[in-house]
Amino acid sequence: MEKNAKIYVAGHHGLVGSAIWKNLQEKGYNNLVGRTHKELDLLDSIAVRHFFDEEQPEYVFLAAAFVGGIMANSIYRADFIYKNLQIQQNVIGESFRHGVKKLLFLGSTCIYPRDAEQPMKEDVLLTSPLEYTNEPYAIAKIAGLKMCESFNLQYGTNYIAVMPTNLYGPNDNFDLERSHVLPAMIRKIHLAHCLKNEYWEIIRKDLNLRPIEGIDGTSSKEDILNILQKYGICETEITLWGTGTPLREFLWSEEMADASVFVMEHVDFKDTYKEDERDIRNCHINIGTGKEITIRQLADLIIKTIGYNGTLTFDNSKPDGTMRKLTDPSKLHALGWHHKIDIEEGVNKMYKWYLGQLS
Repeated sequence: MEKNAKIYVAGHHGLVGSAIWKNLQEKGYNNLVGRTHKELDLLDSIAVRHFFDEEQPEYVFLAAAFVGGIMANSIYRADFIYKNLQIQQNVIGESFRHGVKKLLFLGSTCIYPRDAEQPMKEDVLLTSPLEYTNEPYAIAKIAGLKMCESFNLQYGTNYIAVMPTNLYGPNDNFDLERSHVLPAMIRKIHLAHCLKNEYWEIIRKDLNLRPIEGIDGTSSKEDILNILQKYGICETEITLWGTGTPLREFLWSEEMADASVFVMEHVDFKDTYKEDERDIRNCHINIGTGKEITIRQLADLIIKTIGYNGTLTFDNSKPDGTMRKLTDPSKLHALGWHHKIDIEEGVNKMYKWYLGQLS
């Protein structure tokens, strides 16, 4: 990519998109284009076409998506498949119509089968059933990577699909109903710590910044206690979903951004498969650490980082989701990129960032 090339980052205010934007700026790219959801609804095909007509981007990072954790995936199944298919259809379709030189599509490792052999290589895709709780989202992301692959094979485009593991970092979503596991745990344990120590000023600041079901810092103590209890946050105890036994892999979002920019700078579609392959498929690239931790171990790490000294319990009547979901990042390693930030350092950085938002 040329430093003055026009680069569109779809979802530039989100967890990954904001990190990609920052990474591009730090590397000297000076012609970045982004739109908030209010400025451009990516579900609106006419609006997306007008945007591409007007801006004519040369490169596209498709980091926009409708995302959430296990609770959101269970409740909003139609939204997860419909909205993500629509976003992908519009952005990839207009990228093709407008001759975009290169596109990076961000998916998720939930595309892989529930019982896939661990660690998961790219070629286990579509070899057995998906995990039920995130099936709609996974199918949408599979469609996106296949769209990229198919455009490349039919039209000679250069669209690369990357599948990041569980991400966390600055600008993460801490909504207790819709967020992913790590930011949800940080917020829950932080609020439990504040509640146990009667840090009501901090609790009210937190709720003013991120209200929970309409309850904010101006609400009564009774209303605040009730809504916190609904999400498993009590004065002496924190309750998390599941058994705590599932294993998860986590990648710092700024490293995901660095890997994404690296791929756009150094990897082409022809580098993602072997020349002698009869059927060209599974051209996507895993982005991960290749390391894992149980949910209980993660909770203990966050508790230690925050300094919470209450009781931790797990509600095993709630779903665990996939029991193990470890990527094999050897394809990415062979292309020249490796992660540097491990989970212990990352959780500490994440909590410091979270506290900074409350100051």
